[in-house]
Amino acid sequence: MIVISFGTFDLMHIGHLNMLNRCKNYGDTLIVGVSSDSLNYEKKQRLPVFNEKNRMELIKNLKCVDEVFLEESLEKKREYIKKYNADVFIIGDDWKGKFDDLNDICTVIYLERTRDISTTSIIHNIKMYL
Repeated sequence: MIVISFGTFDLMHIGHLNMLNRCKNYGDTLIVGVSSDSLNYEKKQRLPVFNEKNRMELIKNLKCVDEVFLEESLEKKREYIKKYNADVFIIGDDWKGKFDDLNDICTVIYLERTRDISTTSIIHNIKMYL
């Protein structure tokens, strides 16, 4: 089974690692799309702390990840799933319901996020201590 997931993975933290390890439990191969810098700006109106090249390198070097690619558009999820022949698409439950239309080409699973941790809260805490 091939699993595909997506994310920005800025300021890598335990929530990211938990999510990707859980994704790997659903299949033999885990392919991860890392949001481009421009896509991240489109989604969050800010550039990531680390650039796309560095974020891809971090994700690529995780034991649970088999392949990494650059995600350039949210609208291309269907295209990416088909390109990588993914059987399962997994994303955080903060996106619940947004990708249900993809159930016609793969199984869509929304995983619960790790409680009390997010990149946004980490950035907020860092700013408080500056």
